[in-house]
Amino acid sequence: MVQDTSIVKDKIISFIRLNGPSLPVHIASKIETSILFTSAFLSELLAEKRLKMSKMRVGSSPLYFIAGQEQGLEKFAQHLKSKEREAFILLKDKKFLKDSMQHPAIRVALREIRDFAIPFKPIGTEEIWWRFFTIPEKEFETPEKEEPKIISPIKEKIEQEIAPERQSPKTDKELGIFDDKKEEKPEKRRKTNTPKKKKSSKKKSATNEKFFNEVKEFLDKKSIELKDIIHFSKKEFVLLVNEGGSDKILFAFDKKKIGDKEISKAARKAQEMNLPYITLSKSGSLKKISDLIENLKNLDSLKSLDES
Repeated sequence: MVQDTSIVKDKIISFIRLNGPSLPVHIASKIETSILFTSAFLSELLAEKRLKMSKMRVGSSPLYFIAGQEQGLEKFAQHLKSKEREAFILLKDKKFLKDSMQHPAIRVALREIRDFAIPFKPIGTEEIWWRFFTIPEKEFETPEKEEPKIISPIKEKIEQEIAPERQSPKTDKELGIFDDKKEEKPEKRRKTNTPKKKKSSKKKSATNEKFFNEVKEFLDKKSIELKDIIHFSKKEFVLLVNEGGSDKILFAFDKKKIGDKEISKAARKAQEMNLPYITLSKSGSLKKISDLIENLKNLDSLKSLDES
């Protein structure tokens, strides 16, 4: 029995080595075994670290491959969801993407396509960048290292060519003074301006990301699919979601409680889009709003004695 099992496993390895990343259904067909037994063998091969499994799904099934065959996963990228496929194409085209500069929906999608998007932090910074999985991280660092090497020799050559032409020592000194002033001013501006921009952007992106991750976790727990981001700000997200096969608008407010102002705003937007809507906050809505919604459930109509 042990011998038969090892033979089946070897057949699976041989098939994947020949065909690259493969679906369980194709593997089962090759070894002439049911999907159930094939899945059991694949689980054992994963535990033995002879196979690897993709994060992406084709339908509901992952892909199985041997270490070194990761590049073969790219041919299955067509099976990614729309936003994930958009993020895949963007990252493949740009090679590197700065996380904080991306649209929130793309940021979420990048975290979902872990087979293709590799996060990293460049030396000397805490900011997250993404690289396409076939592009080495060295390619990101190379331009920054080469720039000073290219510029400095050019400056030296220019100075050497200009120096013989200047006969007056005063002119040379004056040029030197102007050069110093020109160099000092931008340096001072950079020192004063750059940290301010970084601090504000970091605070804003950190707040947005934390809140957005909380919303994403909520959606995952409730099995609600995030389809698109319609609008976002520091304290509010408007999302297009799908719950139980129906599209809805989700209004997520980064507040402990929401009141009639937020409800009215959500209702108007949902009416414009002709879709039902959901509101989400950290602790629900004010009690009077909750009571009003409950009381309106059986309300048929509102009439007035002034009606003709």
